[in-house]
Amino acid sequence: MNLNRTTKDILLIIVGSLIFALGVNYFAIPNHLSEGGVIGVTIVTHYLFDWSPGIVNFILNIALVAVGYRFFSKRIIWYTILGIILSSVFLYVTDDFGKEISHDTLLAALFAGLTIGLGLGLIFRSGGTSGGSAILARLANELLGWSIGKGMLVIDILVIVGSAFIIGQEKAMYTFVSVYVGAKVIDLVVEGANERTAVLIISRQPDEVLNQVTNNMARGITVLDGKGGYTGAEKEVLYLVINKQEIVHLKKIIEDIDPDAYVTVHGVQEVFRKGYKGSQKNTAG
Repeated sequence: MNLNRTTKDILLIIVGSLIFALGVNYFAIPNHLSEGGVIGVTIVTHYLFDWSPGIVNFILNIALVAVGYRFFSKRIIWYTILGIILSSVFLYVTDDFGKEISHDTLLAALFAGLTIGLGLGLIFRSGGTSGGSAILARLANELLGWSIGKGMLVIDILVIVGSAFIIGQEKAMYTFVSVYVGAKVIDLVVEGANERTAVLIISRQPDEVLNQVTNNMARGITVLDGKGGYTGAEKEVLYLVINKQEIVHLKKIIEDIDPDAYVTVHGVQEVFRKGYKGSQKNTAG
């Protein structure tokens, strides 16, 4: 096991757990908002019985780990247990930290979503989870190909609908805003920093496009053999995966060489290739 990587992952879990706890105790609970998943159930029990969110969070999540351990590696499970312990401790320590943001529940909902989403995103980026619905979201990611944010959003909606009977319809609607923002932040933290875009190029001057992209963008290209469905003409199809920010540069290169080139662009969920993210010269080719 890489010691530096493990140390970095543990630091991400610690920081993420603290931010997550502050989001719950500083923004959500003081403004009588709920959340989705297990933490939503935890918050509702706090409203009903004044139970400690940290203790309830720990009990419920440890129970769910018994389900998740069968589907994940030992590393993920250990990281998840660490995330559960730390988030529960920080929830307990930061209890009653926040104050109600008077007359601006929307602002509270936005900051609750930002902080909770950032905290969970950092935990997910380490390779672990915070337990609860996060385990179910990771299962959806593995089995259905859903993004983690999408999986949690679906689960969260079900819990929030139920919590509406406790916190009221208006607060539940604000909670939906918070959870939606949180889901987007999670995806941004987990996937956004390495977001990739796949590009297919059909040009009458494929060699020139290939040379310009290779030399000017330090990107390699995969050359595929293609055939026109109508004309039957043989042609070369260029395929490459780049950062989303590089799209504008690529378009300018193609337009200068062949303004009539046929180009399709689509998002890439993830790139599996050792060294890809760390090297500018590694590509699909």
